[in-house]
Amino acid sequence: MKKFCAILRKRSSEHVTAFQRVTDLPGIMVSILRQELDSMIRVIFLLKISDMEERQRLVTQTLSGQAWTKLTKKGKNKKITDRDMVEISNELQGWTESVYKFGCSFIHLSNFHNYSEDNPFELLSYEEKVAIIQHMRHYHGGPYSDTPDFEEFAFYFPDILRKITGNLEYYIEELESGKILGTS
Repeated sequence: MKKFCAILRKRSSEHVTAFQRVTDLPGIMVSILRQELDSMIRVIFLLKISDMEERQRLVTQTLSGQAWTKLTKKGKNKKITDRDMVEISNELQGWTESVYKFGCSFIHLSNFHNYSEDNPFELLSYEEKVAIIQHMRHYHGGPYSDTPDFEEFAFYFPDILRKITGNLEYYIEELESGKILGTS
């Protein structure tokens, strides 16, 4: 567990450093946000597992370069997907699904990369737009517009990274302490 947490912290530290170097590349900034969020949803997923042996098994899979798996009712190994982890994290955070999906559009080649010509925010569903704007206004004080352009969004990216990084560190500490989310 100690090695796993050290890897998480190293990755997070690199994200912070990279973010400072790409302030004029908002598409790359979103990709970094998405990667930091990926670490956080994995830690939250682990924290929801009360069986410490199962938790350790998943950590060992990471350290040995394997994908996370779980046993099905039929006794077969099934890959644990990002969707599985995002759904659990979204129950706790309420915003991770929208942000994760938005970030994936910048990890994978998509029409979102044309952000200098077309506002990627306009490509989202109404529900996704509302969820993202409500979250950003609550935690980051904006955007002011109901239809922000990408430049207005990019203004908040450093603050968003600080928030995710802070949450990630909190959850890593909980993981190191052997805590289980959802219990007192």
